Amino acid sequence: MSKVTNDWLSVVEKEADKEYYQRLYLFLKEEYSTRIIYPHSDDIFNALHLTPLGRVKVVILGQDPYHEPGQAEGLSFSVPLGCQIPPSLQNIYKEINSELGCYIPRHGSLRKWAGQGVLLLNTILTVRAHSAFSHQGKGWENFTDALIKAVNKEDRPIVYLLWGRAARDKKKMLDNPKHLVLESAHPSPLSAYRGFMGNGHFKKANEFLIENGIEPIDWQIED
Repeated sequence: MSKVTNDWLSVVEKEADKEYYQRLYLFLKEEYSTRIIYPHSDDIFNALHLTPLGRVKVVILGQDPYHEPGQAEGLSFSVPLGCQIPPSLQNIYKEINSELGCYIPRHGSLRKWAGQGVLLLNTILTVRAHSAFSHQGKGWENFTDALIKAVNKEDRPIVYLLWGRAARDKKKMLDNPKHLVLESAHPSPLSAYRGFMGNGHFKKANEFLIENGIEPIDWQIED
């Protein structure tokens, strides 16, 4: 795992000293040496590398990484350039198009968002190839809960976009009155038309940021 060197470091170091993290580290060491695991070990903490804690404006929580070859890059919902756009991300793009008139791009890399302060965090950061949720219950949930709690302590306006049950379960940790929490169904094709499509979250997030004197997110992903 590549070392975190920005202002997330104090949070990561505190967790790294805990027993659960030591067990998680040993588990991952064995997994990466004996199985195909996604993302590449150097990409596990990309969400933290690309979006420092002090620059977080919006948090988008995912579940675990994509588990097919070439998809996972350490950012929730994002896939590398050249990779086919997954169905959930297609629905995210459709919603942004409907809300803001942005054109639908031909790739699925969301690194532009991360660079603007959108924390694209999965609640589980690794997965075995072809086996969704295979690293569930190994300790990642404790770690990412600590990250979410660190964001919750930030004394400035921040928006959380919680899509689906797994993300919405984190709402109980979000009690900062300066923050805005938006909830809806997940953008998966199985649930998108039960509350995700038409939720207005991207427009609402920007309106909240502007109201608080913060530069809004440019949600347009260019081709």
